[in-house]
Amino acid sequence: MYVVHQPPQRSDPGSVTGSRDLRVYQSWKGSNIFFLQGRFIFGPDVRSLGLTIVLIVAPVTVFCVFVASKLMDHFSHHLGVSIMVVVLLFTFYVLVLLLLTSGRDPGIIPRNAHPPEPEGYDGNADIGAGQTPQLRLPRIKEVEVNGVSVKIKYCDTCMLYRPPRCSHCSICNNCVERFDHHCPWVGQCIGLRNYRFFFMFVFSTTLLCIYVFSFCWVYIRRIMGSEETTIWKAMIKTPASIVLIIYTFISMWFVGGLTAFHLYLISTNQTTYENFRYRYDRRANPYNNGVVENFKEIFCSSIPPSKNHFRAMVPSEPVLPTRSLGGGFMSPNMGKAVDDIEMGRKAVWNEGGAGIDHCEVQLTNNDRLNIKDGELGESSPDIRTTVDEKGDRSGIHPRRSSWGRKSGSWEMSPEVLALAARVGESNRAGGSCSSSSLTTENRQA
Repeated sequence: MYVVHQPPQRSDPGSVTGSRDLRVYQSWKGSNIFFLQGRFIFGPDVRSLGLTIVLIVAPVTVFCVFVASKLMDHFSHHLGVSIMVVVLLFTFYVLVLLLLTSGRDPGIIPRNAHPPEPEGYDGNADIGAGQTPQLRLPRIKEVEVNGVSVKIKYCDTCMLYRPPRCSHCSICNNCVERFDHHCPWVGQCIGLRNYRFFFMFVFSTTLLCIYVFSFCWVYIRRIMGSEETTIWKAMIKTPASIVLIIYTFISMWFVGGLTAFHLYLISTNQTTYENFRYRYDRRANPYNNGVVENFKEIFCSSIPPSKNHFRAMVPSEPVLPTRSLGGGFMSPNMGKAVDDIEMGRKAVWNEGGAGIDHCEVQLTNNDRLNIKDGELGESSPDIRTTVDEKGDRSGIHPRRSSWGRKSGSWEMSPEVLALAARVGESNRAGGSCSSSSLTTENRQA
């Protein structure tokens, strides 16, 4: 598998600019946003990352200015300084985890340039027009994982069968391995390569909230002890502490609850996507290896390298072998509605016949147009019926329709001649209507 992107159109035939002059991140087909020449990849909602940073840095700044600086006077020199240093280092650590979560490849699977060939297809076989029907790729396949049969789906956008636990993110427009969810707070998908950093970010943010919350109460207690006043009067003397206590208390419910939920998911080796879809409520989880092994899989295993080289040059697309339009490959969703249609256009193996109108009128060997003496022969009842119905709907009597029928005869109109010419050309080009024939006989009146 490799990433192939649409090369830019050349405005000047003599120009040397082509797809090889572009890097992968410059012609990326997903909805991602890149920074520093493809070294950082973010989701399309990367602006929400700025809001998340403000929600972390703003309360810490207020804490350092109005609480930690005052605690340095109430405690000994080293202890007071350590309160300030710890909160600054903790904040920096949280921001680094946030960047590692949102700015790296979450496990994007490169798109295929073309759909895979159906199983059992012999590429050397000669497919005659009208002899072999179009082969449809199966929508779902089954693979075995730890002795349990798991279904995998075909992705029309990426033109590949998704590996187990992989899903297509409709926001980023990519297939992501071990897809957990798309987090709007970090502006990135959470998957195989950044789930560890996401959990550490949420857990560390919870600890930071607890730290600020606790020392705000410590400062209030120091005011009560030094001025021998009530807790309410002490709280009035430090309104910044009251604001931080309320803010961190609300935040702890959010990030703390998220931490507890993901601890449960890690212990049972589930993803958020699987849990919300009740994937393992009625059948065994083939990925659950026990609590200890599940935690080791998340925190002690090596993170696989990215399958995308965003700063590499765009590879040239291999030339497809010529195939007859009579036996092509079709997407599993072609011609039918599917519940979870992915973003993007549907893929068809052979798009060479896109210029042909898929034969708006298909004529079989038994239903031919016999044009004699300027009349439409009686051996084409389908077209005769179409004309009659068209005339009825337009409110014109069939015998005086726009086709010019007079006294039981049909005069040839330009539309019929154009249709006959088009069908004849498509037959000569070997199109999908090769089984139809058009016989035109001109006889002197």
